[in-house]
Amino acid sequence: MIIVSTDGSCLKNPGGAIGWAWVDHDGPSRSGGAVSGTNQIAELWALVEAIVAHPGAEPLLIESDSQYAIKCASEWLPGWKRKGWKTASGGPVKNLELVQDIDRAITERSGPVRFRWVRGHVGNHYNEIADKLAGEAARAVASTPEKARPWAGLGPRQSPIPPAAAPAPAAASPAPAAAPVRQPEPEPLLTLF
Repeated sequence: MIIVSTDGSCLKNPGGAIGWAWVDHDGPSRSGGAVSGTNQIAELWALVEAIVAHPGAEPLLIESDSQYAIKCASEWLPGWKRKGWKTASGGPVKNLELVQDIDRAITERSGPVRFRWVRGHVGNHYNEIADKLAGEAARAVASTPEKARPWAGLGPRQSPIPPAAAPAPAAASPAPAAAPVRQPEPEPLLTLF
């Protein structure tokens, strides 16, 4: 099973620069951001990126400290889809494009995807790394806004948005020597910056 921690960051919620990040517990990580958004957008964006970056048949477990993101992906999404992308009260689904991209990414992935909520800021190693990377991505976008673009959506069969321009930090805990580090399959990427 692949386990990935995700997180989102917003420097000024709503409307400030946002950052997203995912960290594979066996090695790689990615992050990126946009000039403006909300914390909820950043959290959902991180989920999409994590799912698309892990396309294989091996089961994928995504951990997030965002109950909103977890519930969107695992509880609310099926009902919204059945109701023509409307909420239980008949209103519009917030962050619909990202929710639909999560649905598409889950549907197109060959293996199952599960989600688990974890408490944030209590020393969970991988959650703390994802939090740090998301914050760094948001700050990087805020300092160079001319290089950033908002979420462009996956669209039908498009690839994920690449990591932020800054190099990713080394993995916090290396894999045991006997176990190879699992790398996502290379895919063509869209440009974020």
